[in-house]
Amino acid sequence: MAHAEAIGHLDWSFPMYTIDINCSSPYRVHIGTMLLEQSGELIRDACRGSRAAVITDTNVGPLYAHIVTKSLAEAGYTTCVHVFEAGEEHKRADTLIEILEFIAENELGRKDVVVALGGGVVGDVAGFAAATYMRGIRFAQIPTSLLAMVDSSVGGKTAIDLAAGKNLAGAFWQPSIVIADVGCLGTLTAEQLSDGCGEIIKHGVICDAALFCQLEQTPLTQELLTKNLGLVAAIIARNIEIKRDVVVADERESGLRKLLNFGHSAGHAIEALEAYQLGHGNCVALGMGIIARAASVRGVCDETVPQRIEDLVRRHGLATSCRWDAEQIFAEALHDKKRQGHSIDVVLPHEIGSCSIETMGLQEFRDFLYDGLSSAANVPAVPDEAPADNDRIGEEASR
Repeated sequence: MAHAEAIGHLDWSFPMYTIDINCSSPYRVHIGTMLLEQSGELIRDACRGSRAAVITDTNVGPLYAHIVTKSLAEAGYTTCVHVFEAGEEHKRADTLIEILEFIAENELGRKDVVVALGGGVVGDVAGFAAATYMRGIRFAQIPTSLLAMVDSSVGGKTAIDLAAGKNLAGAFWQPSIVIADVGCLGTLTAEQLSDGCGEIIKHGVICDAALFCQLEQTPLTQELLTKNLGLVAAIIARNIEIKRDVVVADERESGLRKLLNFGHSAGHAIEALEAYQLGHGNCVALGMGIIARAASVRGVCDETVPQRIEDLVRRHGLATSCRWDAEQIFAEALHDKKRQGHSIDVVLPHEIGSCSIETMGLQEFRDFLYDGLSSAANVPAVPDEAPADNDRIGEEASR
């Protein structure tokens, strides 16, 4: 099926957005429609080189790989395509090695380019391959999911998962270009579109109350996608601007960039407990709810903050009920990369549009999770006498 046929029900009448990311290796993000057909020319201008390795997965490859390779060939590239099995469970070392061997077999040089075509998993692992092949070659991001467009394709974080936890091996490696063709959203299921909204809501909570209010008035749903694709593109552009401002100020996540982790320590733990069968956006939404409720219990924010967050999460079709208890989430969170020895950084909401980064001891974080879950009225409160876990916490911290 041609790209235009697949998304023919969408309204394309809006301008293309171009956003400059002026970090250590500056690049440009393009947001619009029919950009896959222009990807070769755009990548040629940004990356140069003579060979392009398109890395995609079994979900996205059949839909779009032929469009991108045709455009690359028309721009003068010799192309090759590697397809790996879709899913977070394949964001592992063996997939990375397969990609590296494929790139080497196809004789890409230091001036050539890796093209990541797909969602967040594809972008993460293909970007990591680009960062490590010949100690780093150019790569282009072509995100095809809402989640990847508004979050993972921008900022230069690349990674694979290890048995001990999510994104524990990776590199900061900025793309040379990001091409977000919003027409690709027309092939997403309602669940996949909803999953991308978790990060959008997060951006509103941490620094943009106006964006949050706009989503309250007009949720980003499949109905909006079909009726007003221009508004969807504008929302995507605003989220990329938010990500840009944070990344440019703190590219290596030494301070301000940690704000983007709101809901993620608990969210990543829930992802692991769900064996990565529940989407990242859903898990972040659950994590935001837990942290916001705990912040309300502790007097950090008004009770309306978690109420508004969970109402907006619900209206976007995201999960609001967590089936895991505080001990289970805490045990998984001990493997989180935001943990430093006996402490962990946690992003706390003060009001919609304003958050702060607080460093908590592990026991305090454990109690915080209890507060967040018990206030949801479906989990027992923290016991008067905590189980003999303090020693285990210390042992985990020294691992």
